[in-house]
Amino acid sequence: MEPIPGYETTKQTITAGSGPVVAKGDTVTVHATGIVEEGNKKFWSTKDPGQQPFTYQAGVGKVITGWDQGCLGMNVGETRKLRIPAHEGYGAGGFPAWGIPPGGTLLFEIEVLSIKGKGGEL
Repeated sequence: MEPIPGYETTKQTITAGSGPVVAKGDTVTVHATGIVEEGNKKFWSTKDPGQQPFTYQAGVGKVITGWDQGCLGMNVGETRKLRIPAHEGYGAGGFPAWGIPPGGTLLFEIEVLSIKGKGGEL
């Protein structure tokens, strides 16, 4: 795992992608699976039955800090692992509704499916 400059979240590329990269302000659609490191318990996956890919606006604080910063620079088709400490995730309060305990460290595997920049599909 390598550090993300200025953050404690770390990243590791699992599968390289190609083409456009995720930049601040882009609309990004991903497959994602989240696990609480303490206990190794999955709390969410877009690949589970009945779930769909997740779409968000990158780099502008619409998702937790570790995810927001950890996905910048990813290419379409890239799969990356992120390890997000609590203070860059859901913090001291956790997210009990999803089974994330107070101070929980999060592990995400994220695959970029598409990127739409301000001018449309990239």
